[in-house]
Amino acid sequence: MSCCSTVDLTKEHLDGREIHYTYMHYSLDGKEYLDDLGQTMPFDEFYRKMQEGAETKTSQINAEEFVKYFRPFLEQGLDVLHVSLSSGISGTYNSACIARDMLKEEFPERELLVVDSLAASSGYGLLMELLADMRDAGSTLEELYDWTLKNRLTIHHWFFSTDLTFFIKGGRISKTSGFIGNVLNICPLMNVNDEGKLIPRSKIRGKRAVIKKLVEQMKEHAADGQNYSGKCYMCNSACHEDARTVADLVEAAFPKLDGPVQINDIGTTIGSHTGPGTVALFFVGDVRVH
Repeated sequence: MSCCSTVDLTKEHLDGREIHYTYMHYSLDGKEYLDDLGQTMPFDEFYRKMQEGAETKTSQINAEEFVKYFRPFLEQGLDVLHVSLSSGISGTYNSACIARDMLKEEFPERELLVVDSLAASSGYGLLMELLADMRDAGSTLEELYDWTLKNRLTIHHWFFSTDLTFFIKGGRISKTSGFIGNVLNICPLMNVNDEGKLIPRSKIRGKRAVIKKLVEQMKEHAADGQNYSGKCYMCNSACHEDARTVADLVEAAFPKLDGPVQINDIGTTIGSHTGPGTVALFFVGDVRVH
């Protein structure tokens, strides 16, 4: 079972669950790096550099890299399920599919299944965690593939940002809206829709109000409402205190959670677009809408 580093879980977590992964790429002021889960560049250093004005760019994994990544598994006689970063925000899924087709002729006896997660960051990570649970319980590769297709849109992604600078730079928010938002202390509430795309949902004034609204989204959409008994993941970009505030509210509102809320760092690929100041909440719920 395989994914990309944009699951925004720790190396220790992925290794412990036996989830294999390949690296995305990013550049900082023109210097190329691997998005290697904070091993090369700690996340606090990365976000500090962004705050100091460093320019960031990201690049997807190309088909040749995927061929190089997949081949050793197939040579060992292993079948592979690769779950990709959402096609709504990256072309990585297409690259993985091209690599799959290239390797079919070379390894006709092996299964190499590629599925679009329609997810990102620790929501993508939560999906991989659920698949690892199913794998460990005995599900086959084909069963995991089919389950992913049927259930991927139940992974909710809700988040807000207190700093719109990098959303403006990336064109996700217009310069005018971003300027007004920063002046009026607007914190947009966003989510990922049924196409795996980032969608602004509402404009909320003030961090306290948007935190409350974020938790309300989980109350509205989580499976079984406040009786939700699944896992809850969060991630943040250099604003751990805000994430902890949300996590405390979630744990108080959902007493049947499967363990405490797990707070991760937004990695360097996703973080290159959000910048610092973003908090995200992920859980299993009803089917995401457009």
